[in-house]
Parts: sequence; structure tokens; C-alpha cells
Amino acid sequence: MLASRVRPLVSRSGRFTIPLRAAYSSAAGKSHEYIKVSTPRPGVGLIELHRPKALNALFTPLILELNAALRTFDKDHSIGAIVLTGSHKAFAAGADIKEMATKEFADAYGDDFIESWSELPNTIKKPVISAVNGHALGGGCELAMMCDILYCSEKANFGQPEVKLGIIPGAGGSQRLTRAIGKSRAMELILTGKNFSGKDAYDWGLAARVFETPEACVEGALETAETIAGYSRIAVKACKEVVNKSQDLGVREGVEFERRVFHGLFGSEDQKIGMTAFAEKRKAEWKHR
Repeated sequence: MLASRVRPLVSRSGRFTIPLRAAYSSAAGKSHEYIKVSTPRPGVGLIELHRPKALNALFTPLILELNAALRTFDKDHSIGAIVLTGSHKAFAAGADIKEMATKEFADAYGDDFIESWSELPNTIKKPVISAVNGHALGGGCELAMMCDILYCSEKANFGQPEVKLGIIPGAGGSQRLTRAIGKSRAMELILTGKNFSGKDAYDWGLAARVFETPEACVEGALETAETIAGYSRIAVKACKEVVNKSQDLGVREGVEFERRVFHGLFGSEDQKIGMTAFAEKRKAEWKHR
């Protein structure tokens, strides 16, 4: 079987297992307690949240493992894109309340509690696709939205129910959800703590694609990641950078920034390779520099 045709296996419990013939990067070879890491397709890193008894509830040990795996994939020259998923039952059913229930203000503020949860959007340069099935509530919803592309199945269950606990979203939920679906709808969801479906997420513009089944969702995310991994790493990195910058700048400043990055790519070897291959009607063989 060709490496490009290797597919992740799915158990009856909904947990994704590592294909026997998968090629492994340095991240996939490490042992983890709360995540599973593999490279099921060429250039694609797959991270599965794996805390089944707690429905993948997020807590600091899991986040630290996730951050380490993301950083390793980000530095691995053989990896071009990353997929983050959970199980059929839960992407992540929220933050682990047991970890935070007894904290005082000095603990939370003084120790910058959950700041480490934002390493994904703040430091990872390669594209990350979230494949969301089952529950994605509170911190789970926030983690899914931190990714560059969000895919989900129709019956995925999203929500920011923090108000029911006497708190607010703390890892970007109020900011990213509002940017994605608008102030009025986000305000309603956050103030009431109501959940919404994967179909809603797609209809409202939060999700890029919606799938009928969890298997199709993960498969779709892996296919997209493989497509992205087949392009120049330099160009892909620049694409992610300019799109993210659009969230921070006005249109005029954003277009000027985009133009400067566009000009800069003419100093890359891959720009010459790509344009020459197009002119000669052949496939580009990227050097990623």
C-alpha cells in the first residue's frame, strides 16, 4: 500500500488508532499520556486528544502534552499541516472543573492560569485543522476555534456555557466566536449558555465544512491537510500569516502588509520553481525555501 493511501483506523469506541504503515515523525515516536500522535499521510501530523473517561476534558497536563506535540510538528520539516481531533463522543467536553474550582484570584491571576492554553494560535506557524465530533464545550469550543480551519460533523455539539458556572469564557471564546458569527448571536449564546450543532456552526460561518459522520469529518480534515502539505512550506506559512494579520489590521494596512509579503516571496526558490513548472505545464518539485 502506498504511503499516500494510508488511512487512520477507527475503533468501535470512536477512538482513532495509528495505521500500521504510517510514517512517523519525531513527534509521533514519543510517548504521551493524554494525547495520541501519528503521521497517517505524507506531510500530515495527527494529534488525537485522549482522555476518554473525562470526555477529553482539558487540564494543564493535557495542554502541556498538546503544546509539546504541536511544537515538535511545527519544527519538523517533513510536516506541512496538522490535524487536531478527539473521539466520536467528544472533541473536548470543556475544561476540567476540578482543576479550577478551588483556585483563588491570586492563584489564577498570579500564575497566569490557562495562558498556556493559547500557545496554538500564538506560536504555531503551520496550518492546524480541527476535526470536531461530539462535544466541544467551553474550553473545547475555544480550542477548536484556535485552529486555522474548523471542520465538524453535523451532530457536533458546540457551546460556551461558562455563565452557568458563574464565570466567562477565558481562552478566547468571547472574542473568536463574536468575530466568526457576529455580536448579536454570540452574545445570545454566551449569555444563555445555549449549545449549538455542527450544522449551525457551518451555517453561521464558524465551520469551513460540515460532514454527515465523524469518520467523514476526520477523513476530510486529513485530505485537506495533505493537500496543504503538498505545497511550498514557505508559501503556506506566508498565506497563514497574511490571513491572520487581517484580523488585526484595517483593510488598507492589511493590503499593504499582504503586498510586502507577496514581494518577499519573489526572493524564495519555491517561487521560481512554481512559476517555471506552471509555464512548462509540469508538477512543481518544491524545495521549501
